[in-house]
Amino acid sequence: MIMTPKQRSFAIYSVVALLLIVPLIGMQFSKEIKWSLLDFIIAGFLLFTTAFSIDFIMRRVKTKAYQFITIAVVLITLFLIWAELAVGIFGTPLAGN
Repeated sequence: MIMTPKQRSFAIYSVVALLLIVPLIGMQFSKEIKWSLLDFIIAGFLLFTTAFSIDFIMRRVKTKAYQFITIAVVLITLFLIWAELAVGIFGTPLAGN
C-alpha cells in the first residue's frame, strides 16, 4: 500500500502525538512518572521538530538512500539530545541529572 504525502504526514504527526500521550496517561496511574508542563513542552518541541524534518526529507529528497541517511542523522540527533536532557551523557549544563 502506497501512502499519499498527506496520509504520510498525518501518520508521522499522529505518532508524535501518541508518544506525548503515553507519559500523560502514565502519570494518571503511577506516581513515578512526574512530568511538568515544561517537560511536555520540550518533548513536544523535540518530537514535532523531528517529525517536521522527516516529513520535509520525505517530500524533498528523491533518492531512497539519501532519505535513509538523512532521516537516520535526524533520529540520531534526537536520541542524543534526549539522552543529554534526561541523564547528561555529555555533561553539559543542560543535563537532567
